[in-house]
Amino acid sequence: MDVVNHEAMKSSKLLSSEQEMSREEVRAKMVLDDPSLLKDNTDVELTKIHLMRAFVESRDPSSKEVDDLTLRRFLCARDFDVEKGSAMFLKYMKWRHSFVPNGFISPSEISDELSQGKMFVQGLDKNNRPITVVFAAKHFQNKDSPDTFKGFVVYALDKLCSRMPPGQEKFLAIADIKGWGYANSDISGYLKALTILQEYHPERLGKLFIVHAPYMFMKVWKVIYPLIDNNTRKKMVFVENKNLKETLVQDIDESQLPEIYGGQMPLVPLQDC
Repeated sequence: MDVVNHEAMKSSKLLSSEQEMSREEVRAKMVLDDPSLLKDNTDVELTKIHLMRAFVESRDPSSKEVDDLTLRRFLCARDFDVEKGSAMFLKYMKWRHSFVPNGFISPSEISDELSQGKMFVQGLDKNNRPITVVFAAKHFQNKDSPDTFKGFVVYALDKLCSRMPPGQEKFLAIADIKGWGYANSDISGYLKALTILQEYHPERLGKLFIVHAPYMFMKVWKVIYPLIDNNTRKKMVFVENKNLKETLVQDIDESQLPEIYGGQMPLVPLQDC
């Protein structure tokens, strides 16, 4: 029996027993129950996106506003497992509705974070990905309002996403650790940022260059590293000072490379981009 007929028979049975479910939701449920129905072919990815859309829209109608590229990112983050990708996406939607009820973070909500001047947004790399530069030594923990930093991270990621050309889903980051000391150490904040990036913005990070990392930073890195998923780890590159420009220009044209790294682009504050 071919896949189409097999699906049709199962769909008919499900519809008769669960009339309240739409046909698309039944089809999604059917494949969630029996992933073997999807054979390896060029249409599998599109089929899974279609099934995921049907499933998540039945659970959260606001998902209709989300494009296929977004759904694909969540699927990719879960190895194209429709059930796991759907669960991850629905968790994100619930979090987004709760943490960003207005749909965006206003600069006035995170003015203290922005005033530190710790993040800048540049041009595009050779893969057409927006470039951001983060200065770790300019970050100081906000003990009075810890959620403010989370708001800053969301604001920053939203800014980067808004600068992505059509069809582009990733960004490139340069984390400059020069001058970092224990006064800048904020493991709680780092973990919050990591959670937002990995769980709510999966597959957004294209590459991360870590430059000018002092020895003492590595002690904190050892705490954070085990919590970074394997896919994210693969995108992280520690760059030696002697090879700094040589390494960066492999991904970034000199016209887009920040001046402080030997390029031609002046730094542009996050809030001004």
